[in-house]
Amino acid sequence: MSLRVAVQMDPLESINIAGDSSFALMLSAQARGHEVWHYDVESLAWESDGTPMGKITAHAAPVTVQRVAGDYFSAGERRRIDLAKDIDVVLMRQDPPFHLGYISSALLLDRLKGTTLVINDPREVVNAPEKMFVLDYARFMPPTMIARHLDDLKAFQKKHGSVVIKPLHGNGGKAIFRLDESGTNLSALSEVFDLTWPEPHMIQPFLPEVSEGDKRIVLVDGEFAGAINRFPGEGEFRSNLAQGGHAEATGLSEREQEICDAMGPELKRRGLVFVGIDVIGGKWLTEINVTSPTGIVAIDKFNGTDTPGLIWDAIERRHAAM
Repeated sequence: MSLRVAVQMDPLESINIAGDSSFALMLSAQARGHEVWHYDVESLAWESDGTPMGKITAHAAPVTVQRVAGDYFSAGERRRIDLAKDIDVVLMRQDPPFHLGYISSALLLDRLKGTTLVINDPREVVNAPEKMFVLDYARFMPPTMIARHLDDLKAFQKKHGSVVIKPLHGNGGKAIFRLDESGTNLSALSEVFDLTWPEPHMIQPFLPEVSEGDKRIVLVDGEFAGAINRFPGEGEFRSNLAQGGHAEATGLSEREQEICDAMGPELKRRGLVFVGIDVIGGKWLTEINVTSPTGIVAIDKFNGTDTPGLIWDAIERRHAAM
């Protein structure tokens, strides 16, 4: 059955098709005969129409995509479409950060429940920010503190020595700082964080095991689909590919399989179909990425797999069961 798919994401002109997971999902949808539309989250709107759900619209264009550098998409005329009547599946794929704008758009999309399938489930995305949802699995995490008061941060640093401090709702490895055992600049860094973000901050010991890799593991509808091991670039401790890291093929350690088994059923129950978790050194769970996970292009390149196909299999099953 052909589906009408709308992808809520950043402008197509801005993406790097070599590694963009949203683009890979669009290619896969198109190959299955699904009709693909693109819209920017800023065009999302709700209007009262006398019904409990209201009318939810976006300014969208039908698109055709191809993996050709410099000529990777063509778009038809952009028009205002009704996401309940004109669309079967919405992929919520705009990049974080996770802020009030992100939350607002997710809550609008949640009003489509029962008419249009939204992946990942927008209400559960709101309930599961990357560095907060992971607290449900604290037994797999390194020692961690979420705090804003400087005395708490200092006490944690004194206890653990070299630490990493990061914004609670950051993304892509941005604004992650490592401090040495002396804790020099913790006070100044705390001031900068406090001025920049209203939420508390996350602090953890620096894990030397990062030299063994920061693994991105993808789960599709709660099941392991593939993984890559990411290593920091020269002069970096952050292993994010967006920060100059490089990747290698990998499988799962016994501990990583235990982590996947522990959270898989809950991810499926919540409607979190495409999830990327991060594990350092084969044992330390650091994040559960549900907003706009990445990594599937690199995983498929190394493993010869078809992760977008697995994701569409899961979406099609869910849509058929509606």
